[in-house]
Amino acid sequence: MKIQLNVRMENAPTLQDYLKDIVGVPKGLLHELRMSKKVLVNGAIPNWTHTVQTGDMIILPVISEAVSPDPSIMDISVLYEDEHMLIVDKAADIETHPSSETGHKSLSNGVAHYFLENGIKAKVRHIHRLDKDTSGAILFAKHSLCGSILDRELAERKIKRTYLALVEGLMSNSSGTIDKAIGKDRHHASRRRISPSGQKAVTHYKVLKKFEKEKLSLVQLTLDTGRTHQIRVHMSSLGHPLYGDILYGAKNKHSRHSLHAWKLTVPHPFENGSVTVEAPIPTDFAPSSLAGEWQKL
Repeated sequence: MKIQLNVRMENAPTLQDYLKDIVGVPKGLLHELRMSKKVLVNGAIPNWTHTVQTGDMIILPVISEAVSPDPSIMDISVLYEDEHMLIVDKAADIETHPSSETGHKSLSNGVAHYFLENGIKAKVRHIHRLDKDTSGAILFAKHSLCGSILDRELAERKIKRTYLALVEGLMSNSSGTIDKAIGKDRHHASRRRISPSGQKAVTHYKVLKKFEKEKLSLVQLTLDTGRTHQIRVHMSSLGHPLYGDILYGAKNKHSRHSLHAWKLTVPHPFENGSVTVEAPIPTDFAPSSLAGEWQKL
């Protein structure tokens, strides 16, 4: 596979600076591309110190890699796929990436098997992650250049993620912003807490529906930052922990905490426009008494 880039800019940088500063190719990959001798500008092997101009066509090779981590057979629910990106609907009760505890049973192991089955010679790169019990849309890059660009888009907040959470209690405010720094909890290794000395964390919320009988609220959330357990910590700090989230003070037990990565919008790294997907809300998101409520959103 090859990637075509059409130059559009007023100030003419060198080819090397264009790829590094404008496209976002990291230093190591830039060196690999130079050494490959397969980069072309307007069909010819370029001088990397010469400038590129608006209208120039750059062709970049995709460098094959060994598939990693170790593959495991797994049902993968694909929400979107092209030659550069893969968006998967993650089920609850599965880790995003392997660890000493998960072994080869993470979603990344399943995606590695999917890559092998489909002849994709690449390392599995998840651009963001979801907690084990959080379901929904998660983005993977299918080659190193795409991964680098998507990492930068995520850091620049260009990738938009919308979550649904079912929280305990009937929320009094219909919408709001939580701006509270989050740090580690010294007394509990897996917990996070509100901490003035922690990392800045900003969450925006909007109440979609209240369930008077169950004393639960359905909330839509978007993030300006991506801290570990951010939504869980922030909602708990308002006195409305996620349904089933015992770690952060929920009174109701459930098979999982009720958090779902509902919508994902990604500016396409090589084409005009964006890709938007919506992950169906799974049946284990909430108690059975609320079954069917999600069809009304």
